[in-house]
Amino acid sequence: MLTLIVGGTRSGKTRFARSLCLREGRVALIATARIEDDEMRARVERHRRDRPAAWIIVEEPLALSASIRRALPVADAILVDCLTVWLSNLCWQYRDLCAAEIEHAACAEIRETAALSADRKIFLVSNEVGNGIVPESPVGRMFRDVHGLVNQSAAALADRVFLTVAGIPLQIKPQQYWTAPGHNQPKEEP
Repeated sequence: MLTLIVGGTRSGKTRFARSLCLREGRVALIATARIEDDEMRARVERHRRDRPAAWIIVEEPLALSASIRRALPVADAILVDCLTVWLSNLCWQYRDLCAAEIEHAACAEIRETAALSADRKIFLVSNEVGNGIVPESPVGRMFRDVHGLVNQSAAALADRVFLTVAGIPLQIKPQQYWTAPGHNQPKEEP
């Protein structure tokens, strides 16, 4: 089963993803960050403190599906945190390619990840970058656009998608309707 959790910065995405993984037994975390400055080092340290010590940690900034494949034999669930940092790494690694080529490579990794989710529960955390201001630079706009398309690809392939807003997870796929007791639930449209 593939689950995508999207949301803005500090929206509670990772905390919610961790809470889902705590129910799954053995968990492997694919950590995509590269520690290249003090600010990123502090972020990574905070994440390390917040996760269970028993989790298997795979630090992999680029080879997403290969790292998931390596984790399959030792984990009941795999958490990828996060697609945004992974895509940033991919964009830097392949900075000489055009946006369409980067998008193609990223979406191929997402398709492979989705195929691997037939054997395990895989949780993907990703930022929703399209709700903010238009980036000032061409490279910023390219990243935002490619990221939006990668999120769309992941959401289309996911069995479940959650949007986190102010620490509150909202299930948006499959769509859930919640009603007060005694009221009829609306039917989903085809």
